[in-house]
Amino acid sequence: MFDFITEEHKMIQDAARDFARNSIAPIAAEFDESGEFPLETVREMGKLGFMGIEVPEAYGGAGMDTIAYVLAMVEICKADASHGTIMSVNNSLYAHGLLKFGTEEQRQKYLVPVATGQKIGAYSLTEPMSGSDAGTMKSRAVLNEAGTHYVINGRKSWVTSGPHADIIILFTMTQPEKKHKGVSAFIIETDKPGFVRGKKEPKLGIRASATSEIIFDNYECPVENRIGAEGDGFKIAMTVLDAGRIGIASQALGIAEAALEASIAYAREREAFGQKIGEFQMIQQKLADMKCRVDASRLLIYQAALAKMASAKNGGRYSMEASMAKLYASETAMWVTTQAIQIHGGMGYSKEMPLERYFRDAKITEIYEGTSEIQRMVIARSLTGLR
Repeated sequence: MFDFITEEHKMIQDAARDFARNSIAPIAAEFDESGEFPLETVREMGKLGFMGIEVPEAYGGAGMDTIAYVLAMVEICKADASHGTIMSVNNSLYAHGLLKFGTEEQRQKYLVPVATGQKIGAYSLTEPMSGSDAGTMKSRAVLNEAGTHYVINGRKSWVTSGPHADIIILFTMTQPEKKHKGVSAFIIETDKPGFVRGKKEPKLGIRASATSEIIFDNYECPVENRIGAEGDGFKIAMTVLDAGRIGIASQALGIAEAALEASIAYAREREAFGQKIGEFQMIQQKLADMKCRVDASRLLIYQAALAKMASAKNGGRYSMEASMAKLYASETAMWVTTQAIQIHGGMGYSKEMPLERYFRDAKITEIYEGTSEIQRMVIARSLTGLR
């Protein structure tokens, strides 16, 4: 159907599907219940190339494109969105940022071990009093008198993989008076003095993808670990989020697909009033609408992925396409999982089936890496050119 999907794409999709079904699906409910980080399966994902799909082979990645990444993400997230979150952060927020803005030395030292799954990467932008408005962040990085290190102090919040990350891309203020133009980006090694892992967040969904605060107490970051120039941080963060939003859209699509497939199977098997519930028009209407929204989401994601691939050649941006995909797919995931629970009735509300987990996991896709409201703002500004 889609001539841009090659045999190589289908191979990584099949590999991701097999791994998800055989290694992730059987443990998903257990790790959701415990909130434990699935380190063993994450390491296996690294060995299979899923933690650096778009990273060139020279840096330990699979050397594939964004379509391959989307296809693999969907399959992983159909089994468990928590694993998908960890995979998305590694691929989009961490690896893409270093690949696009890092120096050759930074890539060799900090990209290779994360792309291969030997180490866990993370991305830290949000603060307790600074979410969508990054220009108000309170953390600070001050260059020492010798000009060799930045001394970093402050608290960051909602860091995905924070409790386990080995390396973090941090965004903090170097010139607070310039607001968002005073943000700079740094590579943080979490085993150095001055780095403290804060409280782990008790979340509604994606519970196995550990999220926490991180605290900097006179942490000394070498100048060579700054990414780009001083003040480039906000530009880097926003560019990376464009890529991240394609990953979250793919995650949402995987959740929605899983809920739709479960609903179709249940409609074929469950009987009420002497017939299969799939024969009732109300159920048929739900399934039809769910299918339309799922496939529309897929098309928007493919459009965004192709735009990202084109941008690598022509240098253009794909912010609107990424926001459209993320907005529609995330709201689709929330809507489809709600309908799936209705179709399943009481069983959909029970932890004996995965529907309630799909429902809980879907909600975050409307929030992180830019809320639905932020996505609408990005789309509208792209259309009008107005701020």
